[in-house]
Amino acid sequence: MAIRTPPQRPQIWNLPNQLTASRFVLALVLFALIAAEQWLWCLIIFIVAAFTDWLDGYLARKQNLVSTLGRILDPLVDKVLMCGVYICLLPIGVREGWLWPWMVTVVVARELVITGLRSWMEAHGAKFGADWLGKFKMGLQCAAVIAVFVAFLAPEIVAPASAFFAWARDVLIWAMTVVTLLSGLQYIWKAAMLLNA
Repeated sequence: MAIRTPPQRPQIWNLPNQLTASRFVLALVLFALIAAEQWLWCLIIFIVAAFTDWLDGYLARKQNLVSTLGRILDPLVDKVLMCGVYICLLPIGVREGWLWPWMVTVVVARELVITGLRSWMEAHGAKFGADWLGKFKMGLQCAAVIAVFVAFLAPEIVAPASAFFAWARDVLIWAMTVVTLLSGLQYIWKAAMLLNA
């Protein structure tokens, strides 16, 4: 008589989810480093956190470890990281004139609205994943944060080029803000079209 083995349940606390959780811890460390104005460490920690964002998705797909927890936790931690960084940078940005409250409001509002909209749409059976503009938005947000940290470090490392890095920071922040706004509007339009259909 053959012994039936019970079906194996998917492991919830797998490596991709552990990487996602580590990114949340890195985000908290990063917020403290911004408050302490430790810009080199800010740059290093942010790059590591961004790398874990790519790595956990890659491992989840490659090793077939996609889980419901991961699908919820990964974008949530991304939003905590990005919104938190811009909120923490706001006092310095306002003081120096390269970041304004309305820009941070656009970033945070877009994430809150789209998260709620995506949850509602998927609860009603509609697929509402990230598209190319959403991914481009994320890339620009990361590039703008890196440019901010590099602009802080430039006077100490490459003083003659510090004006260029400050200019690159400003351009990337404005581009990030515009694309974030367009991405939010596109998601709302997409949801409206799905509802009409």
